Amino acid sequence: MSFLVDSVIMFTSQVLFFGFGWLFFMRQLFKDYEVRQYVVQVVFSVTFAFSCTMFELIIFEILGVLSSTSRYFHWKLNLYVILLVLIFVVPFYIGYFVVSNIRLLQRQRLLFSCVVWFTFMYFFWKLGDPFPILSPKHGILSIEQLISRVGVIGVTLMALLSGFGAVNCPYTYMSYFLRNVTDSDILALERRLLQTMDMIVSKKKRIAMTRRQMYQRGEEQNKQTGFWGMIKSVTSSPSGSENLFVIQQEVDALEELSRQLFLETVDLQATKERIEYSKTFQGKYFNFLGYFFSIYCVWKIFMNGRLDNVIVLVLAQIMGMYFVSSVLLMRMSMPLEYRTIVTEVLGELQFNFYHRWFDVIFLVSALSSILFLYLAHKQAPEKHMTL
Repeated sequence: MSFLVDSVIMFTSQVLFFGFGWLFFMRQLFKDYEVRQYVVQVVFSVTFAFSCTMFELIIFEILGVLSSTSRYFHWKLNLYVILLVLIFVVPFYIGYFVVSNIRLLQRQRLLFSCVVWFTFMYFFWKLGDPFPILSPKHGILSIEQLISRVGVIGVTLMALLSGFGAVNCPYTYMSYFLRNVTDSDILALERRLLQTMDMIVSKKKRIAMTRRQMYQRGEEQNKQTGFWGMIKSVTSSPSGSENLFVIQQEVDALEELSRQLFLETVDLQATKERIEYSKTFQGKYFNFLGYFFSIYCVWKIFMNGRLDNVIVLVLAQIMGMYFVSSVLLMRMSMPLEYRTIVTEVLGELQFNFYHRWFDVIFLVSALSSILFLYLAHKQAPEKHMTL
C-alpha cells in the first residue's frame, strides 16, 4: 500500500513537471517561433519532467520522503527513461528533421535518419575510450556504460557554461568595469554625429545641383546643329564630372563615419543607463553578486592550477545531459548517509574523475572568457578615442 501511495505521489509530480515544461515551451521559450511537430514538444516536456524529477528525488533522499524501496525503484525508472530519451529518441529525431530538410534525401529520410543515429552512437561510444570513467568489470550493455558517457558530455557543458557565467556576471554587473560616461561625453558625440549628418546633406545637395547643371547643359548642346555643334559635343567633357566622383567618395566615407558614431552613441547611452542602474538598490545587489562570482571564479581558477525542431531537440538533449551530470556532481556533495541509494543506482563510476574534469574545463572556460572580455573592454575606449 505504501509503494502504491508513493507511486501516485511521483506520478502526480511528474505530470505537474510535464505540464509546466509544456507551458514554459509554449509561453516563454518558443512563443515567437512556429514549431508544428507535437512530437518535439512532447519530447522536450518529457525530458524536462524527468530532469526535474531527479532533483526531486535528491530532495526526497535528504528529507527521507517515501520509503527507501520506492525511492530506489523511481531512481532506476527515472534514469532508464532519461537515458532512453537522450541516447535513442532525441538523436534519432534530430537526424530525422535534419534529413527532412534536405530535398534529395526526403524519399529515404527514415533510412538516412537511422544512418545518422548509428553514426551518433558510434562516436558516442568511442567517446568513453580516452576517459577513465568505468570499472573494468562492467559489461558492454550495463547502465554504467551509458551514464558514464552522458556524464562526460554533460559535465563538459556544465563546466563551459559555469566558467563563462562566473566571468561574465561580474563583468556585466560590477560597477568597476563600467566606463565613466557623463552627459557631456554623450552631448559631444551627438554633436559630432549631427555635424556629420549636416555635411552629408550638404554634399548630397552639391551632387544633385551638379547633376542638374550637367543635365541642362546637355539639353542645350542637343539643340545645337551642324558640323561644329557635333565636334564640340564630342571634344568637350562635361564640367564638374570629375568633382562629382570625388564628392561621392566623400559622402560614402561620411556615411560610414556616421554609422560608427551612431553605434558609439547608443553604446554610451546604454553604459550611462547601467551606471544609473548600479546606484539603485537592485543594482547594488547585482553588484554584490558580481563580486561574489569574481571571488568564486578566482578561487576556482587557483584551486585548479592543477532549425526550430532541431534546436528544440538539441536544447532538450543539453538539458537532459546537464541534469544527469548535475546528479553525478551533487552526489559527492551529499552526506554519506544520503548518497547510498544514489550510488547504488548510478553504479560504480569514477566519480572523482568527473569533479577533476569539471575543474579543468571550468579553468579553460574561465580563462578564455577573461581574455575575451579583457580585449573587448580594452578595445572600447580606444575606439571611442579614434572616433
